[in-house]
Amino acid sequence: MSSTESPSVSAASVLPKVAPVRVAEGERLRSVGLPGVTLSIRSRPPAREGLPPALYVHGLGGSSQNWSALMAELDGVVDSEAVDLPGFGDSPPPDDGNYSVTGHARAVIRYLDAAGRGPVHLFGNSLGGAVTTRVAAVRPDLVRTLTLVSPALPELRIQRTAAPTALLGVPGVAALFTRLTKGWTAEQRVRGVLALCYGDPARVSPEAFRHAVEELERRLQLPYFWDAMARSARGIVNAYTLGGQHGLWRQAERVLAPTLLIYGGRDQLIGFRMAHRAARAFRDSRLLSLPDAGHVAMMEYPEVVATAFRELLAETGDGGTDSGAGS
Repeated sequence: MSSTESPSVSAASVLPKVAPVRVAEGERLRSVGLPGVTLSIRSRPPAREGLPPALYVHGLGGSSQNWSALMAELDGVVDSEAVDLPGFGDSPPPDDGNYSVTGHARAVIRYLDAAGRGPVHLFGNSLGGAVTTRVAAVRPDLVRTLTLVSPALPELRIQRTAAPTALLGVPGVAALFTRLTKGWTAEQRVRGVLALCYGDPARVSPEAFRHAVEELERRLQLPYFWDAMARSARGIVNAYTLGGQHGLWRQAERVLAPTLLIYGGRDQLIGFRMAHRAARAFRDSRLLSLPDAGHVAMMEYPEVVATAFRELLAETGDGGTDSGAGS
């Protein structure tokens, strides 16, 4: 699919020039123009023709790079693409400024519709888990299987360690936090994020740490960085309060696709106690609990997550070549 340009002025056309996004060996990065949004798509050339398509959706503050290790593990299993949600990674803000879970889900659906790759094996982490749950509920035709890593589904009692992230969604807090932490280096910020998101931050290699610092330094130069963070955090909080058919738990119950749920025992952002509730909510689910993992199991234990996904394919009989995508 070729990129398109909107004839009107969009957010993508007025952004400052910053350092390029890192593209790992074996990956490609391209920009796709869609109505109201421009998305950056990270991909790996498929190992062979006919592999079923997969799409990966990152969490709050993350990017498509969060999936690089898992995408490499699944070479030869699926044809992998990972999206930078609007305002994150290398994707500019959405033209309408809508960072709600519904807004992000709409961007994913627009991409899948335009690409014609569906139905796909859909992966989501954290915020991306909420987004992909909504996509699978409202557009079951686009989803073959759903794999959720620590999905941000509503909790009645959030963990204390998750409170600062939720507070980012309160109007004015992001601006205050920016002022209070003005003297923090990118290295200090990355160490804080790793301590929050990893079960064992020592698993992060020096090279991966350096890449994370470089990426954060790049993103801190973007004028919309904190706005995207704050509005997306507010979007999660708002999604938690929605009831009725739009509630995320109600939508989880509507998901038809076989679902793999992955929860970390050391997750400081999503309560491990939510794992069994999620397993009951998704009608065709299987649960993988990783006692030593934190919030980003696909980054900490990509080989374990890849094995669980292969088992999902074997169990559902969906591990063969793809005959319908792109038709």
